[in-house]
Amino acid sequence: MDAALLLAFGLLAQSLGLSLGSPGLRRPSTLYPWRRAPALGRARRAWVIPPISVSENHKRLPYPLVQIKSDKQQLGGVIYSIQGPGVDEEPRGIFSIDKFTGKVFLNALLDREKTDRFRLRAFALDLGGSTLEEPTDLEIVVVDQNDNRPIFRQEVFTGHVLEGAVPGTYVTRAEATDADDPETDNAALRYSILEQGSPQLFSIHEHTGEIRTVQVGLDREVVAVYNLTLQVADMSGDGLTATASAIITLEDVNDNAPEFTRDEFFLEATEAVDRADVGRLQVEDLDLPGSLNWAARFTILEGDPDGQFAIRTDPKTNEGVLSVVKPLDYEICEQYDLKVAVQNEAPLQVAAPRAEWGQARVSVQVRDVNEAPVFLENPLRTSLAEGAAPGTPVATFAAQDPDTQQLQTLSYSKDYDPEDWLQVDGATGRVQTQRVLSPASPFLKDGWYRAIILAHDDASPPCTATGTLSIEILEVNDHAPELSSPSGSLCSEPDQGSGLLLGAVDEDLPPHGAPFHFQLSPRVPELARNWSLSQVNVSHTRLRLRHQVQEGLHRLSLLLRDSGQPPQQREQTLNVTVCRCGQDGACLPGASALQAGGAGLSLGALVIMLASVILLLLVALPVALVARSRQQSWDKGLLPGLQDDLRDNILNYDEQGGGEEDQDAYDINQLRHPTGALSVPLGRPPLRRDAPFGRVRPPLPRVLPTSPADIANFINDGLEAADSDPSVPPYDTALIYDYEGDGSVAGTLSSILSSLGDEDQDYSCLQDWGPRFARLADLYGPP
Repeated sequence: MDAALLLAFGLLAQSLGLSLGSPGLRRPSTLYPWRRAPALGRARRAWVIPPISVSENHKRLPYPLVQIKSDKQQLGGVIYSIQGPGVDEEPRGIFSIDKFTGKVFLNALLDREKTDRFRLRAFALDLGGSTLEEPTDLEIVVVDQNDNRPIFRQEVFTGHVLEGAVPGTYVTRAEATDADDPETDNAALRYSILEQGSPQLFSIHEHTGEIRTVQVGLDREVVAVYNLTLQVADMSGDGLTATASAIITLEDVNDNAPEFTRDEFFLEATEAVDRADVGRLQVEDLDLPGSLNWAARFTILEGDPDGQFAIRTDPKTNEGVLSVVKPLDYEICEQYDLKVAVQNEAPLQVAAPRAEWGQARVSVQVRDVNEAPVFLENPLRTSLAEGAAPGTPVATFAAQDPDTQQLQTLSYSKDYDPEDWLQVDGATGRVQTQRVLSPASPFLKDGWYRAIILAHDDASPPCTATGTLSIEILEVNDHAPELSSPSGSLCSEPDQGSGLLLGAVDEDLPPHGAPFHFQLSPRVPELARNWSLSQVNVSHTRLRLRHQVQEGLHRLSLLLRDSGQPPQQREQTLNVTVCRCGQDGACLPGASALQAGGAGLSLGALVIMLASVILLLLVALPVALVARSRQQSWDKGLLPGLQDDLRDNILNYDEQGGGEEDQDAYDINQLRHPTGALSVPLGRPPLRRDAPFGRVRPPLPRVLPTSPADIANFINDGLEAADSDPSVPPYDTALIYDYEGDGSVAGTLSSILSSLGDEDQDYSCLQDWGPRFARLADLYGPP
């Protein structure tokens, strides 16, 4: 058993497999992969197969790796098999086993970079398929070979470093990788610089790949970019190699001061021109164009005490642009000698060679030209009282010619005078009015009138100056205040209502208007006994009764005065209608006629009154003409006994009263409702309720006409009587139609009631009126 164990270890060391013990022994003591060694009273420990190493890229195929055997059966009675990656799992077909001898073979090339080890399971079965041994692990390790070159992570590495950097300054780092086993020299990398030019300014660390400066003398103005060729090799620098590039850019520092290209510049500028460029000042700078180290900044050191010049930098060319910021005057100074300096926007580096600011002399010659006249005061503001008479002096708008070395004459004219109000003396510029300016002119803006005056010289070519003349129109107190409304109504009881609010207006502007002063006329001292005024605000006062007065129209004389200097006043009549009022202070119904009587007749009321009269005439006159032409027919019995109804039907056509409360109408009892007039008691008729106090009672009602022929005369007489009736409002008062409610003398217009007396009428005369009335005669005539 010891010999068999030694043989098994020897074969394993030679990678030839495992040997079984002597075939003659039933229970061999050889160490088997799946057997436990027999021991008295305990089971043997499992035997673990050490990893089997095989080199990648092995080309002698198939190559035997190991042989396994079982001692459970005699030779030829055991079936061997293996399972796992490389056998029945991907990648398939790499390994195989002789099922009768137990030999394991390598059948394909191995690549450690893809799979560095395989773990298989080995099985032993008898011929009947029963398991003879427990499965055991079989590990195959792939041994690395240097079959991969190192690879740089980038083809080009970039780095930046300031020019003038000290030795040892970090620039960039190169990195490479190798797919071989990092635990072997196959992946041991070393870096180097193959080429960088002369002198040797950069170095690379062989292990880390860091690139650093090694010498002084980096100057961007000499060499701005360096190109390095890098190499990496495995096997600690003796194996496979690869190359890459490194581009190192020097960053600029301000180590060069700008300088003028010349020591003196000669330029020319035109007088009386503002914001004009005079010329350019060229400079040069070796630093990076476009950077702050290159950008120039200019300063005027001497020769411009009044600040008439400025220098700006052209960002594209870095030149200084000299310009005029205040107009030059040839008559004051013919030439300017400037001393200018230039420096960079960024400060100069300490390590750079120090240099004074670049300086230069700039001579600017002023060119004389004809300048426009200049108004001494522009705009010129003055004032003038409103309503100034023609020929009133306004101002003298004079100008001066700045060209004192040239003999020139100035003349003046108007350019803008929308109201043609002013007159300008062409030789002196004296301005005066030539007519009265209307206060309602649309060209008066907030009390100011604006005109434009021109001043011309007689040079060649001539020049013109424009001046603005602003005239403030001073307000004059030439209007007295007046009442906003010259009439109103007031309760007859002093303690009722809030009084009558009176307001005033004034055509004058402040301060010649409000506050207004209201006063009862001193010429009528008795007004103060019954009336009082109390100021409400600057433009209103309140009229109240001191004692109860008679209802009706009262005319009060008020004195109104404004606050102008001197003040203007006006005495004005106020028509106040005193009426009966309810608890709320409003006039009770029936008092409106009193108010209307004192208010005067408006245009609408006059039209209504005239239209009513015309309508009445248009209705009455045709009836009178028909009655006259048909007198014989009427004699047949149509009119006897029915004259009252006929007149009522005709004269009621214009009844358009305002309802039950309309009692302020014109009293036209003389024209209509004759039946009502006959029913009143004898004696003088009662006075109308809407008649003003102090009016005489109307005359007695007239006798009604006895025939249709007298209707026209009856109407005319009635109109004349109404016109002369003293109990009605004046002729220029709006008329309100008569009352037609309950108790009205007009009676009812119901068609039902009007048919009650049809049996007493004789309509046979309608037969004589033609065929159009025949049907009506059949309906209403005797059967």
